[in-house]
Amino acid sequence: MSEQETLFGNENDFPLPDALKSHGPARIVAMANQKGGVGKTTTSINLAAALAGYGRKVLIVDFDPQAAACAGLAINTRAMERTIYNELIAAKPNVKEIICPTSVENLDIVPANIDLSAAEIVLINEVAREQALSRVLRPVLDDYDFIIIDCQPSLGLLMVNALTAAHGVIIPLEAEYFAMRGVALLVDQIERVQDRLNPRLVIDGVLLTMVDTRTLHSREVMASVKDGFGDKVYETFVRRTVKFPDATIAGQPITQYAPEHAAAKTYKQLAREVIAKGQCA
Repeated sequence: MSEQETLFGNENDFPLPDALKSHGPARIVAMANQKGGVGKTTTSINLAAALAGYGRKVLIVDFDPQAAACAGLAINTRAMERTIYNELIAAKPNVKEIICPTSVENLDIVPANIDLSAAEIVLINEVAREQALSRVLRPVLDDYDFIIIDCQPSLGLLMVNALTAAHGVIIPLEAEYFAMRGVALLVDQIERVQDRLNPRLVIDGVLLTMVDTRTLHSREVMASVKDGFGDKVYETFVRRTVKFPDATIAGQPITQYAPEHAAAKTYKQLAREVIAKGQCA
């Protein structure tokens, strides 16, 4: 067994989850990192699809004006008249009217588009502006087992809204030195939200992504993250592969696009780990 397998486990560590007899209330998780290109959207889509494959009802909230989660699930939002932006600024939001089904059974998405980039400006003078997303999601909590907020790479008001709405945070972290340096800023933001807005908020875990165990640099970063975050680091880690962009172009999660590929098995393992740790029913 390699050093990394000793540190982070292997695909046989987590049992197949039991079937659910009912659904909800949902655990809300913010997929967050202020650095772009670390695998937030890839993880949002593929973890959600893997959880859905285990019979969990999952909702992705695309909370990025670039709408990458929608694109990765073949949802065209350009011509949509209503998206998450409209619900955030509405006097009486009704998120159920904008939820879109996906090609994956048990998986829905709340769409976004470029309009969301104006939300921080519009919300700045609103009362309880940090709780706008919480208010939008409240009516659907009992409909889902897991709600994943795919955050934009920023520490601004949209991120604060996501952290205020969430029960937990998953931090996808590229196995690269400069990516690791920036995590301290995110942790500081999480702690401020815990202190001032959302005392229940916890870091569910740090997920190492784009790992290449053949390189010394990648292995050293993995060891450093484990030293820094301890048991908050998921035993599952995601290796670098060209299959992810291929699946994105196809508008499918990797579990649907290439179900026998090692990357699909990795996200199924992550879903089992999340369930085994009680982070999803």
